[in-house]
Amino acid sequence: MKIAFLTTDDREHQRCYTETVPRFPVGCTSLFQGFERLPELEVHVVSCTQQPMVSPEKLAPNIWFHSLHVPKIGWLRTGYQGCIRAARRKLKELKPDVVHGAGTERDCAISAVFSGFPNVVTIHGNMAELARLFKAPIGSFYWLAARLENFTLRRTRGVLCNSTYTEGLVRSRARKTWLLPHALRSAFFEPIPETASRSCVLLNAGFVVPRKRQLELLDVAEALHQRGLKFEFRFIGFIPPATPYAAAFLEKIKPLTAKGFARFLGAQPENQLVRAFDAVAGVIHFPTEEAFGNVVGEALARNLKFFGANLGGIKDIAREAPGAELFARDDWAGLTEAIARWIEAGHPRPTEAAAVMRQRYHPEVVAQRHLEIYREVLSTRS
Repeated sequence: MKIAFLTTDDREHQRCYTETVPRFPVGCTSLFQGFERLPELEVHVVSCTQQPMVSPEKLAPNIWFHSLHVPKIGWLRTGYQGCIRAARRKLKELKPDVVHGAGTERDCAISAVFSGFPNVVTIHGNMAELARLFKAPIGSFYWLAARLENFTLRRTRGVLCNSTYTEGLVRSRARKTWLLPHALRSAFFEPIPETASRSCVLLNAGFVVPRKRQLELLDVAEALHQRGLKFEFRFIGFIPPATPYAAAFLEKIKPLTAKGFARFLGAQPENQLVRAFDAVAGVIHFPTEEAFGNVVGEALARNLKFFGANLGGIKDIAREAPGAELFARDDWAGLTEAIARWIEAGHPRPTEAAAVMRQRYHPEVVAQRHLEIYREVLSTRS
């Protein structure tokens, strides 16, 4: 079976045009690791970029990569017309059985719908819901993305939803939905090193933006420090340039770092992420909205204690997972008390969470389910 997989190349998103290795969203990277294990699949990954870039021809023995140059005029300001047309030309050449558009954030989903081939779409982030939550002004990115998402979902054969939360938001706008979570990266399923002890460190990983609430987590750290507890909050992630929230976070963490209970380590290379997880005892993730939450599964896959918000896709991942504690979206007091009890108890970690995550989110498990969906789409052509 030949699949064309339309996704973003993060080299474009972060304007890293001189890099020669493509970078994909975490969910896509994990899925490709699963596709590698399915030799019956021939996968062609297609990404658009505003600047020509040197790229490899293949990502794996059965996975090809095609980077398409589309000038700036062909992007959001024209409803991604340039991306749609460039993708159509390439797909006409490839002649795939199914086209899979990964995400409604940018051009991928709408290009899949206009491809001329049987197609499905994956929801990574819920654009219409984010536009509502952020009260997106008319003409803004989220306002436009929400309208393109509504247009797209009604025209694709079906939508792969990464959580029950996403499925609830999408069901009324789609012909068909499948509940299928993202895979976790293979590295998080490698053997966990046997360590004599781990320091009492809580890790927060993610973009430093208002939705992830790192600034508010510093208040939790200060409250715990004032109780005389010994611990450290460690933050890793990308800082969007010239954003007031990130600037306020960097300023607020300075005195906490000087006192020794909070540190920001910046963005970490992917090959260092597992090491960063294995160096801590727990993970905290307390956003205002979350479609899935890879960091939740990654923490539990390394048998780490997890504290999180009881919302979105986090609820699915943490369901019946050892070591996971969830709290109402704004229950900062409950979160703080639970962390204090954990610290005082010697910051224990679960021992069986990794097995649960492997059963649910291993790349091969999720890739196999994708193959079943592709076959279903081909067997029910309209």
